[in-house]
Amino acid sequence: MNELEISFGESPWERYIAAAGRGGAVSAGRLLTLLEGESEEAVEDAFATLEEQEIALDLEELPKLGAGGPAALRLRQEYQLAKKGLTPRDLEENDPLRLYLEEVAGTPAQGDEALLALQAAQGDEGAMGKLANLGLSRVLELSLELTGRGVLLLDLIQEGSLGLWQAIKSYRGGDYAAHRDRWIRLCQAKAVTLQARSRGIGEKMRSAMEDYRAVDERLLTELGRNPTPEEIAEALHMDVEEALCVKKMLDDASILARVKAPKPEEPEEEADQAVEDTAQFKMRQRILDLLAGLSREDAKLLTLRFGLEGGRPLTPAEAGARLGLTPAEVTARESAALAKLRKG
Repeated sequence: MNELEISFGESPWERYIAAAGRGGAVSAGRLLTLLEGESEEAVEDAFATLEEQEIALDLEELPKLGAGGPAALRLRQEYQLAKKGLTPRDLEENDPLRLYLEEVAGTPAQGDEALLALQAAQGDEGAMGKLANLGLSRVLELSLELTGRGVLLLDLIQEGSLGLWQAIKSYRGGDYAAHRDRWIRLCQAKAVTLQARSRGIGEKMRSAMEDYRAVDERLLTELGRNPTPEEIAEALHMDVEEALCVKKMLDDASILARVKAPKPEEPEEEADQAVEDTAQFKMRQRILDLLAGLSREDAKLLTLRFGLEGGRPLTPAEAGARLGLTPAEVTARESAALAKLRKG
């Protein structure tokens, strides 16, 4: 049997990032919903694309993580200390964060940053080291802005320091301060977003979007008019700010779907269904032609995941509930089945 070349086209997250353009920004919350069920390799590809295109991650629509887990107490402590202005004296003498703060305070940080950046761009390693020392205080400032978002302060500092060094190595001219901050923020935002992903925030946000759409339609029928944000928030048992956040995500997704809609002569997708991956619908016919080569169980799994029987595509959790599998098992078997289809 000849090897078949199967092309599935751009994934939803690829289209979303591409729409932002170089130097733009994407919502971390929206990106998480599009990465739900994707492999770790795809997630790394997504963040690599953000770095390559210098695209910022906007964390505003990402809900702050509630208390939970062994680090919850420390996270709350750091958030409270950051609000009032963190100093080493606020921490125990042997606290690793206090030791770090004292070390930074004692680190020589002198020189003209703009001049050092130009020297570093020419390969001056001494200038690079001085730039790194000068940037540590900025790393701390930006780290403090992100306390309360589920990542410990020392971890934020570590990620920010990696971003600082990447900024120093990649600088080739222009506004160094803006270049530095962009890299620090991107690395820290990546840490916050991945932490949120590990807590299942993407699936929760997708569910919130589905619930919002359903409540909006129900209240429209019951009231005979468009419901207010306050009425929707009450029905969803959310505060108004949370409801508006979900609404903005739906609006942004709808705009993106219209911008990226197929040409008129092509079959139109249900682009408004922002909570469903429209790329999955495009895969239907090609997969249907090849399902005969799979086991009955794998064929059923793909049928559920991609909505091949006319229903909507199911999430890994939903498909797993029907098949008696965990979401991780669904994702693994799906990847293996698709790999088999590609090989032919």
